[in-house]
Amino acid sequence: MASPAAASSVLFLVLAAFAAGASAATFNIRNNCPYTVWPAATPVGGGRQLNSGETWNLNIPAGTNSGRVWGRTGCSFNGNSGRCQTGDCGGALSCTLSGQPPLTLAEFTIGNGQDFYDISVIDGFNVPLSFSCSNGPNLVCKADKCQDAYNFPSDNSKNHACNGNNNSYQVVFCP
Repeated sequence: MASPAAASSVLFLVLAAFAAGASAATFNIRNNCPYTVWPAATPVGGGRQLNSGETWNLNIPAGTNSGRVWGRTGCSFNGNSGRCQTGDCGGALSCTLSGQPPLTLAEFTIGNGQDFYDISVIDGFNVPLSFSCSNGPNLVCKADKCQDAYNFPSDNSKNHACNGNNNSYQVVFCP
């Protein structure tokens, strides 16, 4: 029989693992465009090439603040360096910096039992996208100045809550 201290340690580890995973989110990023999109994600994920019809699944840890996903277009890379015509992030394939305008942004904050998400075109528009949460509204932005997106900095009505934990998000380019 395990000692009370050992049992407490095991229980603590199980609870910590559950709590750490409880507020994480999974992002399913799909390219429905008839062209290649190079999605990028910060601060987790980096970036990669997504040909038409391909999907990228990305796990975002709980407590991730100020996260962003965006599509880059007109990219050419040799290894991890190159450039993109839109959304470029310092010439890197795997972004650690935000992209350069114009770019259509899917923005999020994960954790503490309630997540928040929105689309922003404050920095311009480059790729149509939709952004949805497992239990929140589907946001769609197919053109500049779209109704579901932040269009100017003082527009405070476009942030949406996604209640609960273990949320699943969908980002679709060219919905």
